[in-house]
Amino acid sequence: MQEPEVLARLVAWGEAQPSVQAMILTSSRAKPDAAVDVLSDYDLILAVTDAGGFAQDRAWEAGYGDPMVRWGDQSEVFGLVTHFRGIVYQDGAKIDYTIWPDTLLERVAQEPALPEMLDVGYRVLLDKDGRTSGWGAPTYRAHIPAKPTELEYRDLVEEFWWSSTYVAKSLWRDELVIARFVLERDLKLETLRLMLEWRIEIEHDWSVKPGVLGRGLKQLLPAGTWSELESTYVGPGSEENWAALLRTMALFRRVAREVGEALGYDYPQKVDDQVTAYLEGVRKLP
Repeated sequence: MQEPEVLARLVAWGEAQPSVQAMILTSSRAKPDAAVDVLSDYDLILAVTDAGGFAQDRAWEAGYGDPMVRWGDQSEVFGLVTHFRGIVYQDGAKIDYTIWPDTLLERVAQEPALPEMLDVGYRVLLDKDGRTSGWGAPTYRAHIPAKPTELEYRDLVEEFWWSSTYVAKSLWRDELVIARFVLERDLKLETLRLMLEWRIEIEHDWSVKPGVLGRGLKQLLPAGTWSELESTYVGPGSEENWAALLRTMALFRRVAREVGEALGYDYPQKVDDQVTAYLEGVRKLP
């Protein structure tokens, strides 16, 4: 189903629900120049009169259509509890609902800046009593990485090298699951990804959004750097994972040095040298 049809069905449903006071589309589908495709989520805020009760009553989840699978969570906005309900429907539409208490509509208007989930881009689809009229326009700067301080830079470098020791120990013990968990999540997704994003921002004056969980890295990195990153994703063999760890280290080392040089920060070479020697020692253990 095309976007206009999906949104029309959602608005018609919201208009018929007495508890729904407003419906706001956010994220990529609300940003004018965002790249979207047929699989892009619909990120929807539902401002309702009783957020807790509404979230617990799962009957409303079938208002758009027949759910195929769903997941829920909760968090806070300006100290007020909000509820998340992510649903994939039988027609393929993936709608991520964030359920707000409707008092947040006024609270947003009173704050000096929009919360990130609105500043990334929003479009009001339904507002039964005009309470979103006082909201400011989005700056579209949410989720752009900030320039790190020297301490933040050094901490990230040390976190990378600290985590690398767990990969080495787990590979030596033939514990593939934990080795891959740390290599993929801690080294690449958490530390290397952020260092790569800082490198991208240096070239773009801290003005671009790399995308969640490295989504935009392929488009934003130089082709050679992307190829280096791509080569760190391998199969289950112990030796190929050792090789992937070494390639990950080499890529991190190069990019971290470039970031440090561009920002005027010293790369902690002694940490690198000592941990690299330790890893080589672990690999040579019988």
